[in-house]
Amino acid sequence: MNLDRPVSGYTPEQLIASLALVRDQLRTLAGYLPADGWLGPRDPILNPPLWEIGHIIWFQERWCLRARADDRFADSLLPGADALYDSSAVPHDTRWDLALLPPAELDAYTERITAAVTARLLSEFTPALAYLAELCLYHELMHIEAWWMAFQYLGYAPPVALRLPGDLPLLAQRLALVETEATLGSGLHAGFIFDNEKWRHSVRVPAFDIDATPVSEAAFAAFVDAGGYQHRAAWSEAGWAWRSASGASHPAYWRKADGGWQVRRFAQWTPLHAGAPMLHVNGFEAEACAAWLGRRLPSTAEWQHATGAVDFVWGAGWEWTRDTFAPYPGFEPDPYRDYSQPWFHSHRELRGGGPVTDTRLKRPGFRNFYLPERRDVFAGFRTASR
Repeated sequence: MNLDRPVSGYTPEQLIASLALVRDQLRTLAGYLPADGWLGPRDPILNPPLWEIGHIIWFQERWCLRARADDRFADSLLPGADALYDSSAVPHDTRWDLALLPPAELDAYTERITAAVTARLLSEFTPALAYLAELCLYHELMHIEAWWMAFQYLGYAPPVALRLPGDLPLLAQRLALVETEATLGSGLHAGFIFDNEKWRHSVRVPAFDIDATPVSEAAFAAFVDAGGYQHRAAWSEAGWAWRSASGASHPAYWRKADGGWQVRRFAQWTPLHAGAPMLHVNGFEAEACAAWLGRRLPSTAEWQHATGAVDFVWGAGWEWTRDTFAPYPGFEPDPYRDYSQPWFHSHRELRGGGPVTDTRLKRPGFRNFYLPERRDVFAGFRTASR
């Protein structure tokens, strides 16, 4: 296990404090689960919250306390923990049936691991340990975002209301960008990076234009009202297969009421907000709307290159790109081998970050990835010239 890493940008105390603050976010969300929410419904895009918390703690123990340089792992402080919480080995549809720790015992396991990780960070703060602790920090933040997605999907009331931009135009300004060599990926000394960012390389990007802002709810409603979900020519073959199988005729969390569209934000229905970013569309819906507009989704290289333009507005939602999630030249998996490698070539790449994404993951080069049929993601899109 190669754990040689650049020096962390965090001090031990900063990492400990950051881990504690993120854990507080998780506890707050758990406090808003309904009475039957600890297991929740069986669903292919959900995890039982009781399992998910255990997995987060197990993950931190595995990498911050148990990992050894010879690719082995010491035993867990919780007997049998690997058989319960290892997401790479425990089939998804069995997680509701496991003998999971009840909340009180899970709290006790959490406290033991937190205390042990804190003590180790204070006593032996090496670059390798700093990297693994930072990995655990981002892993937990990603799971917290997944909880927000689940709250939206299930119609649960969240701890706080989301603030979304409200002034996106119906017709976005377009930014004309000249042909260039764009840089993707990260270098060896960029601080913490995920393995799918290896390594920095250049790609040629022909001249193109791109929307300065993401597509708004009003702009997407025009597509829906024009019969976009029935307009076969706008859809890719895979997209039309999804639309036909799903029977979708409008976005998830939309309904017709009082002569217009309403949008559900968590537990509350409100009238469509014309200038809000369009969210919770999948990759197929995004590319169909772009095609209906006579345009297309941008490539990841185009999207990242455009972030250098002063008028390019991003961060209101994850943004679907046209690219399949694939390894960069020279890719090599990091110790957590299942972070990226199993999802190459089946998932679609997104960029940007959304309203529930932590600012530490909102950077132009961060690569998110989901199956293109997922509608629960806080994801929208913008268009580029053909």
